[in-house]
Formats: sequence, C-alpha cells, structure tokens
Amino acid sequence: MLRFAAVSPSGDLPYAHRMFDQMPQPKTFFYNTIIRGYAKSFYPSYSVYLYNQMRQNCVDPDEFTFNFLIKARSRVHKICSLPLGMECDEIHGAALKYGFRSHLFVQNALIHLYAVKGNPPAAWKVFDETVGVDVVSWSGLVSAHLRAGELELGRQVFDVMPEKDVVSWTAMVSGYSQAKRSREALELFWDMRDAGVRPDEVTIVSVISACTNLGDLETGIGVHSYIDENGFGWMVSLCNALIDMYAKCGSMERAWQVFNNMSRKSLITWNSMISACANHGYVEDAFGLFSCMLNSGVAPDGVTFLALLTTYTHKGLVDEGYRLFQSMQRDFGIQASIEHYGCVVDMLGRAGRLEEAYELIVTMPIPSNDVIWGALLAACRIYGNVDMGETVVKKLLELKPDEGGYYILLRDIYVASSRTAEANSMRQAIEESGATKNPGCSWVGA
Repeated sequence: MLRFAAVSPSGDLPYAHRMFDQMPQPKTFFYNTIIRGYAKSFYPSYSVYLYNQMRQNCVDPDEFTFNFLIKARSRVHKICSLPLGMECDEIHGAALKYGFRSHLFVQNALIHLYAVKGNPPAAWKVFDETVGVDVVSWSGLVSAHLRAGELELGRQVFDVMPEKDVVSWTAMVSGYSQAKRSREALELFWDMRDAGVRPDEVTIVSVISACTNLGDLETGIGVHSYIDENGFGWMVSLCNALIDMYAKCGSMERAWQVFNNMSRKSLITWNSMISACANHGYVEDAFGLFSCMLNSGVAPDGVTFLALLTTYTHKGLVDEGYRLFQSMQRDFGIQASIEHYGCVVDMLGRAGRLEEAYELIVTMPIPSNDVIWGALLAACRIYGNVDMGETVVKKLLELKPDEGGYYILLRDIYVASSRTAEANSMRQAIEESGATKNPGCSWVGA
C-alpha cells in the first residue's frame, strides 16, 4: 500500500507520508520507498530531509537509498533555505563512505547528477573511478558536456562510445538542435534511424525543432510522415511541435490539419494554434479558437493572451486590445508580465497614442526594461515626437548607458523634425561617448 501511494502515477504521496509517519520504527525499505516518491515529485528536496531523518534514527542506507537520493538532488536546481539541502559533493562523499563505489547504478546516478549540473570534470572523475562502465555511464558524459555548452567535446565522447542507446542519440540530436546547428541535428537523426535505434518523443521533438529553425517545410513533411508511419501520431507534444513547425514554415493548412485531427488537446495545443493564427494575422480564427478553448473547459494562461494581443497589434485594433488586456487581469486573474505590457505599449505606440503608452509604462506595478522603452522610442521616431523622444532616451540611458542605438534614434527624430542643431549635437555625442549600436528587437514581429 505504501509503495503504491508513494510511487505510482495514480498514488497519493501526502497519504503515503502520513502512513510512513505512523510507523513506529520504519526500516530501510520504507525510507527508500518514501524517498523515491519525493524524488519523483514536485518536492524532490524533501528526499534529502528524509535521508537526514533516516540517519538521525540510526537506520542505515543502502545502494537504493543513494540512487533515489542522487536522482532527487539532480532535480533540485537550488538548495533551499530550509535545512533540506545537501550539496552534490556531500551526497557523493556519503555514498563513498557507505561503500557504494563499486555499485554501478549508484555511480551512474552520480555521473548523471554532475551532468545535470553541467560539471564535466566531476562527471569524468566518477566515470574514471567506475568499474565496468556501460552505455548509461557514457551517455552521462555526453550529457555533461552538452549541459556545459561543450558541443564538440560531447560529440567526441559520443563518437567513441562502444555502444549507443536512444538516450545518447537523443542527447546529441537535441544538442545540435538547441545550438541551432539544425542540419547536423537532422543528419544525426537519419544516422540514428539507419543504425536501427528507435527514437523517442524527445528525439522527434528536437528533430521537428530543427526543421522549424531551418524553415525546411519539405523535410518537416518527411518527419511528419515518419511520425505517422511509426505510430507516434498520438503524442500530443509531437503534434504541438508540428503545428508550430508548419505555421512558421508558412503552411497554415497543414497546421490546421494536425490541430483538427488531434483527439486530445492540451493548453499548449490551443496556444500553439492561436499563436499561429495571430502571427499570420487571422484575427477571426484566433478569437474563434479562443472561444472554443474556453468552451472546452481549458483555462487560458499568459501565453494565450500574449498571442491574442499580438493579433490586435497586427491589425491596429487598439481599443479592443486594451480591453482584452484589462479583461485578462480582471476576469481571468492573470497577472500581466513585462511581455504583455510591452505588447500593449507597442500597440499604443503604433497607433500614435504615445502619452497613453508612456503613462502605462510609468504606472506598471513591475520594473520596466530597455525593450519596452525602446518600443516607445521607435514610436516617437515614427510620429516625430521630439519631447517624448528626449524623455524616453533619458530613461533608456539610465538602463543601458552604452547603447548607441538610442542616440541614433533620437538623432533621427531631430532630423525628421528639422532640428538640425540638435541632430548635429547628438551625432557628436555618439562619437565622443564611443557608444555602439546593438541589434534591436520588437515585441511583435512585422
């Protein structure tokens, strides 16, 4: 009963913990069970607390204890302020102290721990100390280098692996895809297929992402066929990735086909299709989807509203967009992020409502940034509003004093307003400051 409640997907971890607390003197097996449950939960740091309790109660850990404890620590990104944390080397030292250096799956768990933390030297140290390394050990080394941003070193390890499994192949494909080396990701995927290794969900998501990065519709269609032919078509995450890929490659018809053929739709599914319609300027379709989403009982989130605001911005429907922005917070209880404020500022700025945009920024309950002020400055340039432009540049220079692009935009505003003296003065200021222009960005694509 305890094991089912603690580790089963259909279990109840709080109930399992209550059962555990009622045991007068739980043995190692029961500690392991509850530690394992927390290691897989949203509260993995509690596994460390239970391990410490186990030691205080003079219950000896075994190899399974450390396996679950190490997996729990690999899922904790930060040591919390409560006394529930152990550093990686503390767990490593404890495992050695209790004599588990020769246990392969404990050593592999340590390699994985250091891999997750992006620490290849530590992963190599454990690997070199491990007797009888296997494919899991090698895959951990590959992951360690990839997490550390060392793609070439990861590939070197991958190439000398005596045996490769789906984890190692997927790690390299994902590494290339995330590094935007999409052609290499696709080539490696086809090599994986030719080697007779069946990909998993993560592999194919990375492959679809590579097609999206390349804008390669033809290859994307081929990957879609592979998905259908190999029985992956039921996976919601893959369908979501296909919708995004087809939309960004300009094939809305295929995106709609994938969406309409899905028997199950997640929040990400709805958001992906709404975003696709928004980015292509299909206002009615985007809001039709939003209505269907609500009718299906799926609650929207900030991403949903950002896509809808983008739709209004594209179409210049400012009043409607502003009402939606207010409704998001009032009716749906979603707090606006900097991205939402930026989108509304961009929308107001494009419509020439600069004073409203300025007032929105200065009354925001969250700190502004250079991007949101930059959107307003771009609007000042379009409408030749010198006074507002000067005010905005002062704000921007407080945030990023070395950004030359702001000087250039203000100079252009002076030129457009025939204020030659100020334009020449600004040109001189740019030269004297040595400021450089960095690449710009916008809240809404053109």
